[in-house]
Amino acid sequence: MIVNRLIIAVSMCLLAATADINANESNTDAMWPGTTYNAKIPTFKQVLGYDVGERIANYQEMRRYFEALQQAAPDRIKLFNYATSWEGRELIYAVIGKAKNIKALDDITARTQALADPRVTSKKQADNIIKNLPASVWLQYAVHGNEISTTDSAMFTAYHLLAAQNQSTNQNILDNTLVFIDPLQNPDGRERFVSRYYATAGMQHSADRLSAEHNEPWPRGRVNHYLFDMNRDWLALTQPETQGKVSVINKHKPQVVVDLHEMGGDQSFYFAPAAQPFNPFMTEKQIANMDAIGRNHAKHFDKFGHDYFTREIFDAFYPGYGDSWPVFYGASASTYEVGSSRGHLFEKKTGDTLTFLNTVQRNFIASISTAEGTANARKKILADFYQYQRNAIAAGKKSEERVYIMADETNREGNHRLATLMAKHGVEVQQATANFKACGVNYKAGSYFIDTAQPRGMFVKTTFANQVDIAEDFIKEQERRRARNLGDQIYDVTGWSLPMMFNVDTNTCDDQIKVASNKVNQQHNLVGKVINPNASVAYLVAWGDMASARFLTAALQAGINLKSADEAFVLNGKSSYPAGSLVIETRLNDDTLLTKINNIAKQTGAIVEGVNTSWVTDGPSFGSGKSVPMVAPKIAIAWDTPTSELSAGNTRFVIERQLGYPVTAIRTPMLAWADLSDYQVLILPEGNYQRALGKSGAENLKHWVQGGGTLIALGSANRFTSNAEYGLLDIKRENAFRKEKPSSKNDDSENKIAGQLFESKSDLAKSIVEAETSPDYVAGVLANIEVDQEHWLTAGIDKKLVTVAYGRDIYTPITLNSGKNLAWFAAKDEVLASGYLWEQNKAQLAYKPLLVHQPQGKGMVIGFTQSPTYRAYLEGMNLLLTNTIFRAAAHAKSGRNN
Repeated sequence: MIVNRLIIAVSMCLLAATADINANESNTDAMWPGTTYNAKIPTFKQVLGYDVGERIANYQEMRRYFEALQQAAPDRIKLFNYATSWEGRELIYAVIGKAKNIKALDDITARTQALADPRVTSKKQADNIIKNLPASVWLQYAVHGNEISTTDSAMFTAYHLLAAQNQSTNQNILDNTLVFIDPLQNPDGRERFVSRYYATAGMQHSADRLSAEHNEPWPRGRVNHYLFDMNRDWLALTQPETQGKVSVINKHKPQVVVDLHEMGGDQSFYFAPAAQPFNPFMTEKQIANMDAIGRNHAKHFDKFGHDYFTREIFDAFYPGYGDSWPVFYGASASTYEVGSSRGHLFEKKTGDTLTFLNTVQRNFIASISTAEGTANARKKILADFYQYQRNAIAAGKKSEERVYIMADETNREGNHRLATLMAKHGVEVQQATANFKACGVNYKAGSYFIDTAQPRGMFVKTTFANQVDIAEDFIKEQERRRARNLGDQIYDVTGWSLPMMFNVDTNTCDDQIKVASNKVNQQHNLVGKVINPNASVAYLVAWGDMASARFLTAALQAGINLKSADEAFVLNGKSSYPAGSLVIETRLNDDTLLTKINNIAKQTGAIVEGVNTSWVTDGPSFGSGKSVPMVAPKIAIAWDTPTSELSAGNTRFVIERQLGYPVTAIRTPMLAWADLSDYQVLILPEGNYQRALGKSGAENLKHWVQGGGTLIALGSANRFTSNAEYGLLDIKRENAFRKEKPSSKNDDSENKIAGQLFESKSDLAKSIVEAETSPDYVAGVLANIEVDQEHWLTAGIDKKLVTVAYGRDIYTPITLNSGKNLAWFAAKDEVLASGYLWEQNKAQLAYKPLLVHQPQGKGMVIGFTQSPTYRAYLEGMNLLLTNTIFRAAAHAKSGRNN
């Protein structure tokens, strides 16, 4: 306690010396000078023991302060829980407004929902609603837990709105809006940052960027418990924090949504207008509304003397951010970024000292300005919101791809997962209860379909379309910059088609579907069942989707003895089963087998078929060596520096939460010497392992592999496994292919080279291209891959899949004397599934391996040259990952690893 008080006291002295405030003012008074605050509303000091900007609030302090505000003004602020983090922390949001509006919150929500659906609300009715309806502005903070000023500014924004209600700006805000505040989207990450930060603090806080205070240990507070960048999770909705947030935003449908962030401390403050490119399904009115709010910010920032910039970075193309997803239900949305102190003090390259208080104040000003800008344009913003819905419905009716139909019987679980995911997004999804015909094609009952003539039609279009094109002029500029070696301005992935990522085939129809159907909700369960439960010989589970994969992992953990067929087989001349199918023989299990199978089928949604014969007429019999006994492997994953925290977290999440199987995290440096004999599978997520493991580490891993282990390397981890000195994986990383390489004929005696003649500017451009460089960096596209159908590791996997391709690593194929290339990128003209890919990368990526298998003694090394767990949204790659873990471990155990 004494140490904490000393830190606070020292911090106060430093802040007072460096902040641009009057020495006689408190931090509270300096946040919006000239404001008179109501003494009945508790300040930071009264509740927490320190003034705003004096200390970084942790999760509990944030909760305590908002609860104190609600206790002081229960008629003007209400708190709600919307999710619970993996580590058990409740996420909250606050609603602040006039007493009459808070009292009428349910009615306001209902009227907003009515405004959001022109199918039930006429233009005249909408105009009447708009006359008296407050606009809703949603301010969300700290999706990245180490972006520290945002939560404290959220706390002060709430205080200011409640305690300065008579201030003119506040009066305007409260007269015209409801303000929703989501103060801490990532409590687990923030708690990690704050506790570690203060653990490194000494007698004085250091402004030196070399100090421990400014260099977070692995994993950083940016990510949540499963190490997800949750600002990229708005599309896949894998994390409970994101799912809860989307659910409550769908409930209230705020018309203005802002996501507040931090960036590098040497930068100033970024707000709208956003950078190019814009998603083509955004409207000019939405963009204009955020531009107007941006101009309002400029007025305040100029008044306070704060620098800012717009338009240079942070585009609005990818629909899976917190500042872009709301656009597709009709909101106007944006992101803000403040240069971060990443602690109490930060010395900028200019020599100026940036303080925590300064960053809190700027985010606070932007928050109030956002609410004010919304209030100023209340009627226009509400009218634009209503018109967005009308336009979305009209566009859907006119579209040649009006309806998307999901009827892929080979991927039953993928169809269900995608349908329920879209329901979570707020999309209306139907499941037919009868057979039907659409655009000349017959479909069975149980098929899902989405009619884009609905308010969320634009969201369906941007997430289901095979290709969302970037503006042509933007692409031309990127190609020009690339030719000049200036670097491109593509910020993030350019391809994200959900059906492709889920490996779900969709059909389209240009007409409305009329068939009896049920609306799909997000709790809609995939129904599993056991056919012929009293089977005398065996129970079979056809391999091919994630329901069967989860059945496998659950069965192994339940102690069920089962096999997996390396090849497809036909039972008794009648029923066909794909390669990988599970065979559970009654003779190998006890009397509890049926009870276990029933429970697991219900839990996973798998279809289990009991059979009374083992007579196989084609393919491997149950007793064949090609029907391999499955084992319950112990799985380890590299954890800690230099492993990529995102890749490690994404991968562990996929295995633990999507496959339902436990993983042990091992600190990466320990892999260099630890006895790993207790583990059957070790996964190296992306990362640079050369220094951490080196040759001795490679030898330890190789010894373990040769003894029967399965080593799986993802993405950039193959820079380590492919090192020729280590002998783990016989592939090589390629340099960029150059048709014309510069001359390397040097005259070493005089440090000269042979003379050259340049006849054009293009000759100059060619001469300055290095002979040996990596391929150009790819921000992220969806790429088509082809899969070997004649290897046990790819049993049951479709001939064609889609993966994410990103970065600059391209590898050579493995030679036949070393191993097998089991999946590879498609031809140059076919490799791009969705997004934008440089022509040179298309050509060089064609037919290069994605999945490589190399036997080593009793074990094997498996390399994915691109990570199949990227952001955990490649549902279609999960079955292949399952094979490389569980089928590989079984083959290593059986001695059949070739």
